[in-house]
Parts: sequence; C-alpha cells; structure tokens
Amino acid sequence: MHAPAPSTKSHLRQLPSVERVLQSQAARQWMATFGRPLTLEATRYVLEEARAGALSGQDIPDERALLQSIEAQLRTWTTPTLLPVINATGVILHTNLGRAPLSQEALAATVAVATAYSNLEYDLEQGRRGSRLWHAENLLKRLSGAEAALVVNNNAAAVLLILSALARRRKVVIARSQLVEIGGGFRLPEVMQQSGARLLEVGTTNRVHLEDYENAILEGHPAMVLRAHRSNFRLMGFTSEPSLEEISRLAQRHALPVVDDLGSGALLDTAPYGLAHEPMVQESLAQGADLVCFSADKLLGGPQAGIIVGKAHLVQKLRKHPLARALRADKLCLAALSATLLHYLKDEATEKIPVWRMIAAPGAVLQQRANMWRQRLETGEVKAGQSTVGGGSLPEETLPTYLLALPVPQPERFVARLRAAEPPVIARVEAGQVMLDPRTVLPEQEEALLNALQRLLTTVESQR
Repeated sequence: MHAPAPSTKSHLRQLPSVERVLQSQAARQWMATFGRPLTLEATRYVLEEARAGALSGQDIPDERALLQSIEAQLRTWTTPTLLPVINATGVILHTNLGRAPLSQEALAATVAVATAYSNLEYDLEQGRRGSRLWHAENLLKRLSGAEAALVVNNNAAAVLLILSALARRRKVVIARSQLVEIGGGFRLPEVMQQSGARLLEVGTTNRVHLEDYENAILEGHPAMVLRAHRSNFRLMGFTSEPSLEEISRLAQRHALPVVDDLGSGALLDTAPYGLAHEPMVQESLAQGADLVCFSADKLLGGPQAGIIVGKAHLVQKLRKHPLARALRADKLCLAALSATLLHYLKDEATEKIPVWRMIAAPGAVLQQRANMWRQRLETGEVKAGQSTVGGGSLPEETLPTYLLALPVPQPERFVARLRAAEPPVIARVEAGQVMLDPRTVLPEQEEALLNALQRLLTTVESQR
C-alpha cells in the first residue's frame, strides 16, 4: 500500500483530533445527553469517515460540518426504531401497524405492573410462591363458559403447544380446505410438523363430508380432530363441509378431543355492526369443541397473546408440558389482557376497547370528524368510502365510512412525507388523491394528525 502523498498528509492535518473535539462545548453537551462512551465512538467514527474520504480525494469538511455529522450520528444511533404512528388508512386491525391499540385502562394496568413489583408468581393469601397461569383465567372462564384457560404468547404458540402436548408422534385429522397460511408465510401444516404431529388430511380443497372424518378416524386412529377457521380468506362456490357441532358429535363417539383454532377469535357478535358473523369463542365451546384457541390482539382488542380455553383435564396437560414455560405470557401481557377482559365483563367493550369503538363508530360521527378536518385544513373534500377490519379477520368485509380526500400534486410523495412526520402518519392513495379515514385515527392523536397535515400542506403550497 502506498503512503499518502505529502500534500495529502498536509491536507489530513486539517482534521481535528478526537481530543480536540471532545473538549468542545458541543461535545460536553453530547456527553451529558448521550454519555461519554457513545460520544467518543461517534467522534472516532465521523473523523475516520472524513479521513477515508480525504484519502480518496474528497474535501475535508470544516469543523462545524464535522460537529453536525457527529451529532447526527449520535441521534441516529439513539433514536428508537419502534414508534407510535397515526393510522389514517381505515384498516382497523392493521397487522403492519401493530394490530389492536390498547384501551386506556389496559395501558394503566400495564404501567402499574411494569413500574413496580407485582404478585406475578406470588400467592398473597398464602404468603408463598404462586403461579402466573391463574392470572386472567377466571375472567376467561366467566366470559367463555370454559372449565379452564391458559394464556401463551400468541395463537401460533397456542396451536403448537396443543399439538405437542396432545398429539406428538400421532395423527391429527384436518380438512384440506383448512390448511391455511397466516401472515408472514407461516403455514399450519408446518406448525403441525414442528410439533411432531402427523397430518391426516380429509376431503378435497372445496368439499369435505362428515364421512370423510369418520373414515379417517376409523382407519387412521388419530389423537384429535383439528378445525381451523379460515379467518383470512373465503371459500366460495361449489363447497361444503360439516358443522363444528357435527364434527364434535362424531369425535365424542370415538372419544377424541376436538380443537377449534379460531385465529382471530371474537367475544362479541360482529353482525350488529354491518359485518358478517365472525365465529365466537362461546359458540365453539357450545358446539362441542374441547379446546378453542384464538388471538388476543385481533378482535379481542388486547395485547399480543394466544388464549386457550376448554376442558380442564386437557388444559392441565398443556400446563405441564415443557413448552408451556417457553411460550408463557409475561406480566405486561397478563396485566393488559386482564384489563381488556374486564371491559367485556362490565359490558363496556364498545365504549372502552379501541378496536370495538372503531367498529361501532356511527357514520354520522365519522362524517362530522371528516368535515371538521376539512374546515381546519381549508382544503379537501369529504367523500363516502369503506373501512376494513383487517388483521386476518372478516375477509372482504367492509364498513361504510367518510374520508377526507386531499387533491395534492404528487400524492405518493405526499404520503411518503407524511410517513416522515413526527409522529408518522400512514395514509392511502386512491384515484390520485390522498385519503384519510377518521375511523382509525385515535381521538388523542387527532390534533397531531392535523398539525402534521397543516405543516406539509403549507410546505407544498409554498413550493408551487
């Protein structure tokens, strides 16, 4: 490697030393904010970048530019990547945006448990070690009518635990029409394979008959029958399949447990709000399912968790399985889930749980909010539109809403700049206009949304 030419060496002497930078007033402020070790690392990093640039023939930045680069590097390293955003898309359970926002009561319960010690695994009455497994169980039993309940960290984990504990190295009967793939490319057959259970498919893609189940039971000697609700797509046309009640009666005659994987899982009926009926947890149990599993962060409106309810002797087997510890829910999840379940118990879900408040929002209220936005921004047009539930729930189902349509130049660039706002705003583009749906904008975020829109609209107008 050739040594730098004399002129280059002279050029490099323009770079300040690390110590000189650290003695500056700016560096003292950084050290107070970011700490000395990180400030030192950022200083070395920026100076080394400048040195490498000089050796390749680039100009050396002046000292002010170097200080700005060091501060920018520090902020880049310390800025959180997980941020709250404003969802103006109209997709209620937006998987990419974290699905269900928590109620204020669930948030308060989480904070209370997070910022102090708790009785997570301590029996206050007996004064000795207890179990985290009973937290939320009584609420789930009361709401669903189940004998027992168990909370794990998500619904895929719930399915994995059930199959591992009850069907390892044995066959599980499932209809071919229910071999679903959920978000992120996770496929039910692969989850079953990971558990050690063996797939025993029955029927065809579009048609399954009760005799298909019976033949599989008689010939395959399975450990259980699994039904998976098609929560993220619909099967239409020349189709048929037996009801859960019919499957359950058949399985009972052969002393086999029936597991119903509801996916989203609802405790309230969606039909009164103009949506198709989503199978409810209570219904599955009433129709004979021995275990029902579902998500907590979809239509339930709680934190990410998987919930299993059903027969006590089966839930007890799940509790004793080694995977139960690996898949268990933490104290923050249990606190938020308990607070969310209390809303159902107190018959206040549609007033307190954001997801249900959005589903139940009257059209007149949405129109009023959209009109207020238009008046505040002094631009745009209020139009009738559609919101969706999302989150792998109620496919193709929509709710009528009112949108604020902004006719801005370069709409795709506009929504990109909205995503760069603080907090970021997520909107959609339709027919060359930026569409904002009040249904999914939380009331406490409305002012921030309007401020972000006003700033960006002013900038766009000044650039014309």
